[in-house]
Order: sequence, then C-alpha cells, then structure tokens
Amino acid sequence: MGDIAEDETSFYTNAEDYWKEVAPTVDGMLGGYGSISSIDINGSKAFLQKFLGDGEGKTGSSCALDCGAGIGRISKRLLLPLFNNVDLVDVTQEFLDKAKTYLGEEGKRVGSYICTGLQDFVPESGRYDVIWIQWVIGHLTDDHLVEFLRRCHKALRPNGLIVIKDNVSYEGVVPDEVDSSVCRDLEILHGLVARAGLRIAHEEQQLNFPKEIYHVYMLALR
Repeated sequence: MGDIAEDETSFYTNAEDYWKEVAPTVDGMLGGYGSISSIDINGSKAFLQKFLGDGEGKTGSSCALDCGAGIGRISKRLLLPLFNNVDLVDVTQEFLDKAKTYLGEEGKRVGSYICTGLQDFVPESGRYDVIWIQWVIGHLTDDHLVEFLRRCHKALRPNGLIVIKDNVSYEGVVPDEVDSSVCRDLEILHGLVARAGLRIAHEEQQLNFPKEIYHVYMLALR
C-alpha cells in the first residue's frame, strides 16, 4: 500500500509542478491550441443551452462552478454570460490571480476563487445549477474522481447539472508523463459515472477539433 500512496502523491505533485510552469494565457491553458478556443466555447454553449431556461426539469441560471478553471477562459466566455454568479476552483494560484484581471468587469460576479486540487475540494452543498468540469478529470485517480462526482452531486441545486468535457482515448487508459495525467476511454468513463451514482442525461462529441488531438466528449450528468 505504501507504493500506491507514494505513486498517488507524486501523480498529484508532478501535475501541480507542471502547471506552475505553464504560461497564464489562453494558449497556455489549451496546450498550444489556443486557436480552438472559440470552437470549444461554441460547442459547449450549444450543449449547455439544451438544459437551460424555464419549464419543468430545466436547469436554473443562478450559480455555476468552473472546475480546473485556470485563468477563467470558460468562465469568461461560457459561464458568466449564462449565469448570475460563478465560482472558480483551480490548483494553481497564479492562474486564479490572472483570472481576476482576465475576467474584467464581469469578474465582479465571481463569488469565490478557490485554490485547491479537486481531490481535496468539497463544493458547498446545494449551491450550483451547473458544475462544469473540463479538461481536468485526467488529473484525478479513478477513486478520487468518483468521490468528487459524488460531492458535486450534493452541491447541485434542484434540476442541477454536472458537465464533464474531456478527451477520451480510443481504448483503455493512456498515461501522459508530461503533465502527470491519464486519458480514459468512454466505456471506462461511463463506468466511473455509474459508480458515482449518476446517470448520463445527454452525451455528445465535440465537432471540428483538429484531427491530431484526442476526441473530446461532453457528458451531462444528473
């Protein structure tokens, strides 16, 4: 068990060290693919708007949580335009500091900037209409991802929604030694969602991304 604990510790500390060296820019957040940001945001917005609005079963627009928020790219262009308030959580303090200027005037509607890893983060119970988790689940072990999703479920308001948007591998789990992360295939991700006691309300592949990168899927969970 000691080896597992040691490996898990280095899995997280190596990732933290990696992100500390990344420039606090959109291009830095997207690993040099800053040019896809608008395609990404437009795809996310179309996906999310299927659930928002008035009527039975629709998700509210009071408060959203941006997980692995970085400098606030998604908060600025997706969440703040759609929600009254947004909270940001990220493991890198420099990114959150940058977000305070990057978000500009709209940053006044940010409730909290929370600096912690998601494996340790406990979101406030019943606070969020939408919890957006993008390009960050690869930095969590399977067990920690399941536990985090369970905590997120408790943090939702009535008819609230958890959205995972992330790379999926073609088969199995593919480790990335550079940023200390893993990429899971869709079947494995479905299994972890089920373990967390959640159901997939809707699932879509993000279109029009460069062919050389992993496929990216969006999963809406309740």
